[in-house]
Amino acid sequence: MDKKIEIPDAYSVPLDKIHPAEPALFKNNVMWSYFERLRKEDPVHYCERPFDLGMGEFLDEEIGPYWSITKYNDIMDVDTNHKIFSSEPAITLFDPREEFTTPMFIAMDPPKHDIQRKAVNPVVAPSNLKNMEGLIRERTQNVLDSLPKNESFDWVKSVSIELTTQMLATLFDFPFEDRYKLTRWSDVATARPGDGVIETDEQRYSELYECLEYFTKLWNERVNSEPKTDLISMLAHNPLTRNMEPMEYLGNLILLIVGGNDTTRNSMTGGIVALNENPDQYDKLRNNHDLIYSMVPEIIRWQTPLAYMRRTALEDTEIRGKKIKKGDKVVMWYVSGNRDEEVIDNPNSFIIDRERPRTHLSFGFGIHRCVGNRLADMQLEILWEEIMKRFNNIEVLAEPERVNSSFVKGYLSLPVKITD
Repeated sequence: MDKKIEIPDAYSVPLDKIHPAEPALFKNNVMWSYFERLRKEDPVHYCERPFDLGMGEFLDEEIGPYWSITKYNDIMDVDTNHKIFSSEPAITLFDPREEFTTPMFIAMDPPKHDIQRKAVNPVVAPSNLKNMEGLIRERTQNVLDSLPKNESFDWVKSVSIELTTQMLATLFDFPFEDRYKLTRWSDVATARPGDGVIETDEQRYSELYECLEYFTKLWNERVNSEPKTDLISMLAHNPLTRNMEPMEYLGNLILLIVGGNDTTRNSMTGGIVALNENPDQYDKLRNNHDLIYSMVPEIIRWQTPLAYMRRTALEDTEIRGKKIKKGDKVVMWYVSGNRDEEVIDNPNSFIIDRERPRTHLSFGFGIHRCVGNRLADMQLEILWEEIMKRFNNIEVLAEPERVNSSFVKGYLSLPVKITD
């Protein structure tokens, strides 16, 4: 049972004590005023003692001091400057542990990053996406047609997880009957001990070793077969990636599983939440289904399914007069930049016919821009095309249960009812 945490008002906390990476802020969806204050008063904010906010038992002392970058243009400057702001050794606030290190290309700098990313790029090439479109639509239709009418069900489990897990199975050419293993491994990879997914780090390691064992069998099958268009075959047959060490293979698997699962899954749920919170926009969509194509990037901005990415300063540098030292952790808060009123008009509102809906940070920028961004767009577009053909109203019945994480900004459950 969740321990009740009293969350102080953002403006009652001394500025130098604000710790925006506190998971409780995100689980309770109250981080907005904290980021608003930081954007206004301290857009390049140094948090020296991450446990000073006093929200109950705080497990994350190990993250150490870090800088928070909360303005859109400052985030862009950091994200597009990999020569000063490195993705190594990690993209989250937690450094790798010696006993379980999983290198992955999103947490690498050139040239190794470029080599490994290039190996998997063909899976999301326009020609391959076009080939997958019919399958994505057919599966979306099947899932939506199976939903009950006029009774409560969990949108996260029945739709968001189901569709993204099927997509992952396709991208990996993974045995379809075992596809829910992918969902579990995605959850385990991003969870912290005691948050309801895993109890200990040792449990995480054990389950991810099972992931490696399963995928190693698939690798051995693909490397001895003709090259195909799935991710494992691409890695196994590319001369620059076929000799990866096992833990590096696992690291890239985790990256591709989480990248293909958590982000799209939570945007699929976030769209339902956003439309229910903004019934005028739902009416607008009912009256004009063509608005789906500007609504999808607005959902991705509004949801921001990964709240931040972390970099490490490679040299002493300066942002807005703040002196950042070599080795300092620097956090780009996409979730805050996507609400920056200096760049985005009326940023706290969900507006499905924005003039520039793709002005958002959710996919990142620079060399690490999300490799699957067009696939994510396509999955969401197809989902909403098929929803609007079938259902006039999907009603949210209660507050969603949110993930206890400041990295994955997502949902554990969302009770809804289709009330046509």
